[in-house]
Amino acid sequence: MAERGVDVSALPQEVREQLAELDLELSEGDITQKGYEKKRAKVLAPYLTQIQNLAPPPAYDAQSPGPSSASASAPEPEPEPEPEPEPGPSNSSSSSSRHRRTRRPHRSSGTRDERYRSDIHTEAVQAALAKHKEEKMALPMPTKRRSAYVQSPIDNCTPPDSSSSSDDEAVSSESAGPQQSPDTWINSSLHGSSTSSSASSTLSHGESRPTQAPQPQSQQVPPPPAPAHPPHSHSQPSALAEALAQARIDPGGGVGPPDVPSQAQARGSRVDLPPNAAVRGMSRGQSRSSMMETADGVPVSSRVSTKIQQLLNTLKRPKRPPLSEFFMDDQEEIVEVPQADPNTPRPEGRQIIPVKGEPLGVVSNWPPALQAALTRWGATQGKSPALTALDITGKPLYTLTYGKLWSRSVKLAYTLLNKLGAKNEQILKPGDRVALVYPNSDPGMFWVAFYGCLLAEVIPVPIEVPLSRKDAGSSQVGFLLGSCGVGLALTSEICLKGLPKTPTGEILQFKGWPRLKWVVTDSKYLTKPSKDWQPHIPTANTDTAYIEYKASKEGTVMGVAVSKVAMLTHCQSLTQACNYCEGETLVNVLDFKKDMGLWHGVLTSVMNRIHTISVPYAVMKACPLSWVQRVHIHKARIALVKCRDLHWAMMAHRDQRDTSLASLRMLIVADGANPWSVSSCDAFLNVFQAYGLKPEVICPCATSPEAMTVAIRRPGVPGAPLPARAILSMTGLSHGVIRVNTEDKNSALTVQDVGHVMPGALMCIVKPDGPPMLCKTDEIGEIVVNSRAGGTMYYGLSGVTKNTFEVIPVNASGAPIGEIPFVRSGLLGFVGPGSLIFVVGKNEGLLMVSGRRHNADDLVATALAVEPVKTVYRGRIAVFSVTVFYDERIVIVAEQRPDASEEDSFQWMSRVLQAIDSIHQVGLYCLALVPANTLPKTPLGGIHISDTKQLFLEGALHPCNILMCPHTCVTNMPKPRQKQPVGVGPASIMVGNLVAGKRIAQAAGRDLGLIEDQDLVRKHQFLTEALQWRAQTDPDHTLYVLLNAKGVAVCTATCVQLHKRAEKIAAALIERSGINIGENVVLLYPPGIDLIAAFYGCLYAGCIPVTVRPPHPQNLSATLPTVRMIIDVSKAACILTTQVLTKILRSKEAAATVNIKTWPIIIDTDDLARKRPPTIYKPPNAEMIAYLDFSVSTTGMLTGVKISHAAVSALCRSIKLQCELYSSRQIAICLDPYCGLGFVLWCLASVYSGHQSILIPPMELESSLPLWLGTLSQYRIRDTFCSYSVMELCTKGLGGQTEMLKARGVNLSCVRSCVVIAEERPRLALTHSFSKLFKDLGLSMRAVSTAFGSRVNLAICLQGTTGPDPSTVYVDMKSLRHDRVRLVERGAPQSLPLMESGTILPGVRVIIVNPETRGPLGDSHLGEIWVNSPHNATGYYTIYGEENLQADHFNTKLSFGDPQTLWAKTGYLGFVKRTELTDSSGDRHDALFVVGSLDETLELRGLRYHPIDIETSVSRAHRSIGESAVFTWTNLLVVVAELCGSEQDALDLVPLVTNVVLEEHHLIVGVVVIVDPGVIPINSRGEKQRMHLRDSFLADQLDPIYVAYNM
Repeated sequence: MAERGVDVSALPQEVREQLAELDLELSEGDITQKGYEKKRAKVLAPYLTQIQNLAPPPAYDAQSPGPSSASASAPEPEPEPEPEPEPGPSNSSSSSSRHRRTRRPHRSSGTRDERYRSDIHTEAVQAALAKHKEEKMALPMPTKRRSAYVQSPIDNCTPPDSSSSSDDEAVSSESAGPQQSPDTWINSSLHGSSTSSSASSTLSHGESRPTQAPQPQSQQVPPPPAPAHPPHSHSQPSALAEALAQARIDPGGGVGPPDVPSQAQARGSRVDLPPNAAVRGMSRGQSRSSMMETADGVPVSSRVSTKIQQLLNTLKRPKRPPLSEFFMDDQEEIVEVPQADPNTPRPEGRQIIPVKGEPLGVVSNWPPALQAALTRWGATQGKSPALTALDITGKPLYTLTYGKLWSRSVKLAYTLLNKLGAKNEQILKPGDRVALVYPNSDPGMFWVAFYGCLLAEVIPVPIEVPLSRKDAGSSQVGFLLGSCGVGLALTSEICLKGLPKTPTGEILQFKGWPRLKWVVTDSKYLTKPSKDWQPHIPTANTDTAYIEYKASKEGTVMGVAVSKVAMLTHCQSLTQACNYCEGETLVNVLDFKKDMGLWHGVLTSVMNRIHTISVPYAVMKACPLSWVQRVHIHKARIALVKCRDLHWAMMAHRDQRDTSLASLRMLIVADGANPWSVSSCDAFLNVFQAYGLKPEVICPCATSPEAMTVAIRRPGVPGAPLPARAILSMTGLSHGVIRVNTEDKNSALTVQDVGHVMPGALMCIVKPDGPPMLCKTDEIGEIVVNSRAGGTMYYGLSGVTKNTFEVIPVNASGAPIGEIPFVRSGLLGFVGPGSLIFVVGKNEGLLMVSGRRHNADDLVATALAVEPVKTVYRGRIAVFSVTVFYDERIVIVAEQRPDASEEDSFQWMSRVLQAIDSIHQVGLYCLALVPANTLPKTPLGGIHISDTKQLFLEGALHPCNILMCPHTCVTNMPKPRQKQPVGVGPASIMVGNLVAGKRIAQAAGRDLGLIEDQDLVRKHQFLTEALQWRAQTDPDHTLYVLLNAKGVAVCTATCVQLHKRAEKIAAALIERSGINIGENVVLLYPPGIDLIAAFYGCLYAGCIPVTVRPPHPQNLSATLPTVRMIIDVSKAACILTTQVLTKILRSKEAAATVNIKTWPIIIDTDDLARKRPPTIYKPPNAEMIAYLDFSVSTTGMLTGVKISHAAVSALCRSIKLQCELYSSRQIAICLDPYCGLGFVLWCLASVYSGHQSILIPPMELESSLPLWLGTLSQYRIRDTFCSYSVMELCTKGLGGQTEMLKARGVNLSCVRSCVVIAEERPRLALTHSFSKLFKDLGLSMRAVSTAFGSRVNLAICLQGTTGPDPSTVYVDMKSLRHDRVRLVERGAPQSLPLMESGTILPGVRVIIVNPETRGPLGDSHLGEIWVNSPHNATGYYTIYGEENLQADHFNTKLSFGDPQTLWAKTGYLGFVKRTELTDSSGDRHDALFVVGSLDETLELRGLRYHPIDIETSVSRAHRSIGESAVFTWTNLLVVVAELCGSEQDALDLVPLVTNVVLEEHHLIVGVVVIVDPGVIPINSRGEKQRMHLRDSFLADQLDPIYVAYNM
């Protein structure tokens, strides 16, 4: 126990009293044993430390060394609290609050919001957090770039990854105990031994730290190195290793979440490293040695991987919902609602009987209308004070007497009715609505305006003073004014001067507001009525008297109309309930424009000739005790306050000996219905009982704009026992039933009653949703009231009115209980013993998550009980829910203190998660911290919830810290799919082309046909012969024209020139010793004619050319290794290149990246001697290899394929037929000429077909965007070929300049076909927007099409000149994930448009095959595309990194059906669909649709995803997302998004990306990485290199702006 070594008798009297009080609390059961020990330890801590000499004697301003405790140890006074209604906490436990004479003036009121304070609750939260201590969550902290958000000087920011706090800090903040006033509740958390959940723990009181973290047996983590430096500067690996060592992981126990497969359960399981192969340029051996590895194959150097490992560890903790709650993906229907748990508490009581208030007494002198009361007092008691207003210092400014109030109101009524327009023109008629715009500091003007309107019988609509055009909710106020038809606003002169003006001096037109005429109501502008004019005062009837505004949960502002009779009846019932007498004094702190402030302070007070002292909000900020002083000075009988005012007064209270509250007979607590008000009332009573405050005068009440006062506690009889409290189980409440809490003290809610129903009213409780069915006695429901004193309608909104103001409750059988309509109050509660009303929350704060109800206020309270002192600014926390994936998800947004460190914030966030999980049993979806003072405010400074939610959903909240926890709270995911047996198998009966009743999915291009003329056969057998033949028969025909950036032809080649240049190069090759026939030669040239000449030179010399993209001179370190790798892999004997590139290859810069001493022979072909080779080589047969085609795939694989001479001529012939190419034709090519179809079109097709190729190097477009389109127009090109990157450059760069291009004469009407050459699914959105944008320049919408090739066959589809237009289909994305194709209509939800990849080339046959069974599939079934064609490649030259890929990629047979034909597997998924169109032969056209590469697909939850689909969704999520890429890492989905906006948008993207992927793809994102534009690597074909990105991410080379690890 803590008191060892402490002599209790020697302690100061004050401390002994505290201990005695604690013992009493324990004996009476008011406190748990644990809480008792904790509080006792706290009280004794200072004396313990002094005795043990652990700490220096406490000096008042002892600064503690650690940044984290600096803010906690010395409460700094704040000169003036900000304009926030939400003050800080009462920092007190009720027991110690009496001993607080030594308090500082008033502690920064910015620690915690009093409305929600509750010591019981704080204790519960600390206990709940302590529970988590044993099972520390090793949550990975987000990584943030230093440059973003520098909120505070660097030195007091803990670097993002250092350990969060250390022993010396923990000790120092404890030794600081005595300086902190005994009641700062920080201690309750410090000594409460809850731990941080960030990388290392803050040790709780009295623990010593073991030198090395204890390691559970189940782990194979290397022990952390012993730190050689002080603990709080742990080196990165050791801090994280220690965190990992402490993370508790059930060894294979517990149910893993559905996304983490069982093999990942054991920590030691190996993680597959990405093939570091390709472009990283490390040899395999080198890659293994250069990265040290931990036990699970993750590079130690990488922060990222350790964090992901931490993240995986958190995900392995079994989730709360048992598996039965996950639902089946039921035959394409998405998730079902989880089955209800049979153990859910259900209401068991009898049906409730409506509760009646006492009858409303009839008193003889009650006036017939409220105006009549004013008339009476104005005439008979003119000198009697009606209202005293205070100035900003809290001194009385003026007193308005009843006489003055009456005469001024009459003057105003007369002016309004008679003097506003020109002569004899009446602008206002009785019944018109008028806005009242008066500041809170000017109650007098408001009173006169309000009563003036009543006397003139116009309807006042009081609203807040607009401060700027951007006020939160301002357009909604405009909606209110519009729906009420307001055209005139009354205001005071001072207020009018302060309104925002336009430069011309007119009042600004506020957003969404109708046009208003402003009228100043100061006395000097009013006209005195003539002697005979008297206002008309009819007896109160059902006409509207005034309209009070009310904001709904969605943020819409509606006007509740109150009739004259309701206004009068309400005043009467309040008078009766509160026992108001003439001449009493009332102090009002509330807003007098609406609600209690208006009902008591303006209306009822006038009816009873009460003297009201109005304390404006500004005074309360400057002097929170002002209302208590007013009560004392004026011997007030009634005070009208909110919990926050009780709290502020308590905070500011310092030995006010001369204060007495003995005169009060009623302290009305306006928000007493708030479940957390009970502790404010108790704490206030504790402090002020010594000043004459009687316990029975505290009167909480419950109100709502629609039902007005619902219930109020009547002032008690002195000495009578105080009403009982209800201690309810939170779990019961979440299911809507009342259960007295017995088992778990942590999740209890203590509520106080709000008294009885109002006189003359009838109340019952109905179900809040669905038909208004009466509740059972132990059920929580919405309070509905029938009374003459309530609102009558939402003005101007008859539809909404019916559901709220005309509710007829029904019984269990659905029969109405009577005729009389009730009004919904929006309050949730129940009727307790003795007909006392208890309120547990509001409808608008209700969050329905997975069928359970949670109250936003309760969650705020829990969040606030988690030591927010270092983190949350002024207790400003907003809680709301957003709908994501078929359920509500809870979001908490808080303002972060400017001096809070990253570490503190993250720690606070992770503890809030734990606390809410323990106490409310609900998972949070998102927790965001925004900079102080940035959330939208309500007029009184609170947080505007609906605007905050809107900003969150739009991605405009700009958080500075964010934590998403979708893994814990999204429990309604479909079940992971089990693979189904395949439909079509060998057992199916095959009849002709049908499989099991379906056409076999195959398609073919037209026949290549035979070439009759033997001369042509000779000419076309080998390309070398074709070139020689052309050089002889048509020497001066120009084959190639190369353009530069200006569009000038810098180089041309006729047939004979090309032949001669090829001969020169062949001669040079043959001369060199060591280069033999059949050896590989690397061609390293920029795109141009040199490359073509070198290619034919190699063929002439009998060498095998290998074209390689030259390294980028500005980026050698990234591009040279690829070159080196291809040279090594192809075992090239020599390099042909230009002079410039020769220098680069031998430069110092190159030497820094690769070994330049081992280059093969380099031949510079720029200045070769004019020699002819002795002979031109002719291959012995056409099956010999013509060239090697090397390419790096998007998955980072470098593959080289062998292309034979026969394949070359077949391919060229096929293209010639498809595109109708012959000598007189011109085509324009804007492609990279290094591999695939791009190379074929650039180097081979012209020599074969004889057409002229205009060559445009794509890199020239970067300096001159219009080059390609300008060329098409200038040369009147009919056919052009480009890549996606070229098309994207034009779309993005020229999209807005079509007018300028038109003016320059660019006309694209000549273009018949523009084909995008690619090896991927057609990018429909891009081709479509390109066509649309340049339609104005004459481009036909039918011109743009795509081609498709793969490694095994460079050209499978190519939209030619004949054949039908490419067709588009819409497929269901859900089916696609199941490897099925389901065609849907355009615009169907979850539909994906797919465009046909072009017409299949002549001589090509494709078939769709099941990749597992190798059997053919039916029409419109998804499978792998296999191809058979004379131009298939003959095999891989080598695959670097996967040498074992078998030859069966090229020569494979079907398992049944047609077992003879040899097919090549493309590695792409797709389907064939027979369309309604006919092809050239008159048959129906079979269209091939490519869905995506098999290598790229992500297997998640047993479903197959294509990255491009997820990326498309991500890019749509927010305007600031440019490019995005996804990949998986150990079953986590990682999304990388490029941010094109400002860095403050970075964190906005995290929730939006998570939402959109969850909504559209039913996947939970594990990591969101926000990077700069251009970080995602994209190859020359415009394809994303996702695997390089993954490697860079894991090696921590991305320099991300922000990395969020979603829990």
